[in-house]
Order: sequence, then C-alpha cells, then structure tokens
Amino acid sequence: MEYRIDALHLREYAPRLRVGDRVFLSGVVYTSRDAAHKRITEALNSGLKLPYELNNAVIYYAGPTPAPKGRAVGSCGPTTSSRMDVYAPLLLDKGVVAMIGKGERNREVCDAIVRNKAVYLCAIGGAGALASKCITDCKVIAYEDLGCESVKELTFNDFPLTVAIDCSGGNIFIRDGKS
Repeated sequence: MEYRIDALHLREYAPRLRVGDRVFLSGVVYTSRDAAHKRITEALNSGLKLPYELNNAVIYYAGPTPAPKGRAVGSCGPTTSSRMDVYAPLLLDKGVVAMIGKGERNREVCDAIVRNKAVYLCAIGGAGALASKCITDCKVIAYEDLGCESVKELTFNDFPLTVAIDCSGGNIFIRDGKS
C-alpha cells in the first residue's frame, strides 16, 4: 500500500501500516543522532527540559549538511539506526511514534516498537541530496555545539519512506525467521 501521511497523524495510521508499505511523510520531524540521543537520555533521567515533546514525535537519524543557496538543507540522508538502539526503547516508551533511518534494529527496539504501537521507517541510503528536496524548512533547536549532529526541526513534504518494522512485529529484515 501507499500512504500520504502528516506526521501529526502518524500515531493513528501506525496500526494500519505494514512492512513494505510506502509512506510519503509530511510535517515536523526532528533530527537526532548518537550524541544528541545521549544528551536527551541524560535530560530524561535528570528531569531536565527536553528539546522537543517526545509524545508522538518522529525522529530522523540524520545530520543534514549545510544548505546551498535557496535550499532548506544540503544532503540529508539517513545514518545507521543501530547506533541509536541503546536509546530507542526508552524514547519509544516516552511516546516517540516513529524513527527514520537505515538498517536493522535489535530485539529490544523491535519489542518497544510493538509495545508502543510505533513504526520504524527506512529512507534510502546514499540519496541524501535527492531526499533534501523533500525538506522545506530546517531550524536548529538544541545542542548547537554538536554541529551537523545538533537537534534540528525539519519540515518534510512528501518525504519517501518504506515501513521496515511495523507495530504488529513485521520486520523487513527477517526472512524465514532469520535476520
């Protein structure tokens, strides 16, 4: 199936999405990679203010390059998601509805996706320049000292994604019970 979904409505669509479905996502998405995930987790554990509301948030594992003239961002492709696996279950339990990246996730993340009726979406690796054409706005909102890994608020317009892990446990990376 193919869906055009606004990030604000992803929570209600998540139970319908199945592995292999195409999603064209629009709306607000937050970038976060390793260093930002570590800080967000530390803030959660210390009761500090978070850079954005986690409930129903969509996190894109990306670090956009500087924007050329007339563009919101430069290249903005996904990074390897497994690097965030240590942090993802907590963030999912705190309300994150979707993560966008590339590659497999560990068992704990898969279980947290199912438990929280969330979804893992994959973007095409190596196509960051093309993907950037679907991003219409970019603002640094936290951890500016991290440079390209700072937390950014992006606005997507029909950003192309594939459902890789759905909330019923379907997993595009598992064939015949083997990953």
